[in-house]
Amino acid sequence: MINLYGEAVGLKRLLEWALQEWLFLAGLTGLLLSMAWFRRLPRYSSDELQVLFLLWLLFVAVKGIEQSGLTAWVARYLERGGFLAVKLVLITFFLAALVTNDVALVIVVPLTLAMDTKRKGALVMLEAFAANAGSALTPFGNPQNLYLYWHYGLQPLDFFLTITPFSLLFLLIFLAAAALINVPPSPAATPGGTVERSAGAYLLLLSLLVLVVLRLLPFPFAYAVALGVFAFGKRALRVDYWLLLTFLVFFGLVDVLKPALEPLLAPAGHVFATAALTSQAISNVPATILLADFTPNWRALLWGVSVGGFGNLIASFANLIAYRFYLTRQSDPAKRSAFTVHFLVYSYFLFGIGTALYYALY
Repeated sequence: MINLYGEAVGLKRLLEWALQEWLFLAGLTGLLLSMAWFRRLPRYSSDELQVLFLLWLLFVAVKGIEQSGLTAWVARYLERGGFLAVKLVLITFFLAALVTNDVALVIVVPLTLAMDTKRKGALVMLEAFAANAGSALTPFGNPQNLYLYWHYGLQPLDFFLTITPFSLLFLLIFLAAAALINVPPSPAATPGGTVERSAGAYLLLLSLLVLVVLRLLPFPFAYAVALGVFAFGKRALRVDYWLLLTFLVFFGLVDVLKPALEPLLAPAGHVFATAALTSQAISNVPATILLADFTPNWRALLWGVSVGGFGNLIASFANLIAYRFYLTRQSDPAKRSAFTVHFLVYSYFLFGIGTALYYALY
């Protein structure tokens, strides 16, 4: 007897997974079609493989810190008292700079939606924008920064001096907006839950990893971090492997398409505009991977994909994360529609500010 209910449930789960991992599926489809068309297999450079390894270790170290209870403890502590919107912007901005924009939003947005406060839609929007701006500040704040930093062999000071005007200007804008939002003070709260001893170990591993990314320690230290990860338990190994596979797929896709794209992209002098607009079409991480091999102008590319994180919902993974979290907790269709419209309007306004700032400086 055919179990129609079981088949329906399985189909529903498959569709949910496909919607969630649409970028991986799109990249895989493009890779397979391009391999068939150009009759060549992708080749992965040592830099690309090192970036993937470092990304995996970053995900695992941050996951370990999260599972230890430390991030929740800190978030609950900072939730107390007034100026809630300002605190959330600062928390998200600096968390994104330290542990990536995606992880920052995974921590902060659910916390915000669980609070007994109003204006949650406005708070989630500010957090998404702050995550994009904060993550741009460091080489390990988001995957595209890590790729650029490693691909071009950059120095920490050059990187920071280049992107600091972008991040700081938007931080000031978001703090001003947060101060204007009338959010009633959250009820007095005390940090809840316990922090496991593993928190200190994962903080140490994350610190070593950051030093490796900044090239203050040689790359072989990353292998020591990997050994430490396995030594402290397997729970933290449950990270987003589909995201890592997405990067692997796009690395391969860019390599296969490179001979066809080089005549089109090599003469283009408007690196910033190309990067910013390409991010609107395929997201800023794939845009970075696509364009990095065609220009030595890393500053324009860094600014382009950073500004390109604003705009539509697919411009940045952070936008999708915040948007998906809010919609799953909001049952009112009117509020869902209003959130979508406001998000797009404000995000493209920020895209315009970032574009104007780049051309004013460069």
